[in-house]
Amino acid sequence: MTDRSRPLLRTLVGRVLRRHRLEQERTLAEVARDAAVSVQYLSEVERGRKEPSSEILAAVCDALGVELSDLLAEVGRELVEHRAPVLRLRPVAPVTPVVRPMRRPTTPPHRSGDVMLLAA
Repeated sequence: MTDRSRPLLRTLVGRVLRRHRLEQERTLAEVARDAAVSVQYLSEVERGRKEPSSEILAAVCDALGVELSDLLAEVGRELVEHRAPVLRLRPVAPVTPVVRPMRRPTTPPHRSGDVMLLAA
């Protein structure tokens, strides 16, 4: 079962790519030509309909003049923004284990009149 409140990675990647393209005031056709991908494919990537391979992602980043690591960092920040609130618990003091020294097994004390059996 998928949690639909969490965005898909391909959706965020597309959103960040589109944002960079629009900030540069470039068309889909220009970026697609420079990345050597079809306009239709780049459009589907930007809309989160296609999951680009690492090679395509690198080519589009190169076409936009964006470092792949910077793109992924932006996507990571968006993922954090969409993360469901985490239940915060109070820290609990660590439990100190009780260590008791091991006892050696003791033989019962000998009493007068006890018989000892020795095996050969």
